[in-house]
Amino acid sequence: MSLTIIPMTWRQACEFVALHLRHNKPPRGCKWAIGVVDDDGILHGVALCGRPVSRNLDDGLTIEVNRTCTDGTLNANSCLYGACWRISLAMGYRRMITYTQADEDGASLRAVDFVKVRDIPARGSWAASSKAQRHLRDPVGTGNIARSLWEKCVAG
Repeated sequence: MSLTIIPMTWRQACEFVALHLRHNKPPRGCKWAIGVVDDDGILHGVALCGRPVSRNLDDGLTIEVNRTCTDGTLNANSCLYGACWRISLAMGYRRMITYTQADEDGASLRAVDFVKVRDIPARGSWAASSKAQRHLRDPVGTGNIARSLWEKCVAG
């Protein structure tokens, strides 16, 4: 079975994420979204890329893969990451980042030459940072979960 990258709308990609992703909601927005389909046109995964969530990393030349989500099809995730990198380069970005949960091995990222930059300790949820929002703590998300930051950069 061969896999082919296709363009997606944010809404289409979010619908796929809502159906298939076990530990995160769809992102609030993105710069672009892509999907991966098989020879029969069946959608097996999506990726959404946008500005880095961390203000410190948002330098105008860095793009973040905010979500990838697949149905488990072999090589679909690394296919998505590779395509995101090629699209980023064509748009003039010099660096791509993404995060995994600490218990994920990053095989799809290593397959397309991403490097683990650092491990990030667990923190409270985003809602925990605002007194007015503490009642909104969401059990779905990255709060209280250790993560790893991965990157791929243009050489030189």
